[in-house]
Amino acid sequence: MCAVFDKHERIITLALPTLTPEQRAEALAKAAEARKARSELLANIKSGKESIDAVLNRAKEDKTVGKTKVTQLLKAVPGLGQVKVTALMEQAGIDPDRRAAGLGDRQREALINALK
Repeated sequence: MCAVFDKHERIITLALPTLTPEQRAEALAKAAEARKARSELLANIKSGKESIDAVLNRAKEDKTVGKTKVTQLLKAVPGLGQVKVTALMEQAGIDPDRRAAGLGDRQREALINALK
């Protein structure tokens, strides 16, 4: 069940579609693939194979990067922990739940400049 609001602020309950076993297996495989790609991305940032500025700059085109939370990406940067990441996000005016594709140009530039 899923609850949504109509134009008069009333709650409408909708039934979620039931998936066939094949559709469910396909969705699970797709989710596992996305997790693996995200894990590889974070490992590449952590190891220094990819720079955070290059990753952030391709967030709009790359689905894996775009759907990853900015805090996850920043925590993968060597030397950045929770406290520094939180301070950077506040300084740049970015919500902690923001995903990379949702960053504006100014926010992305503010992060990149703060990391130099």
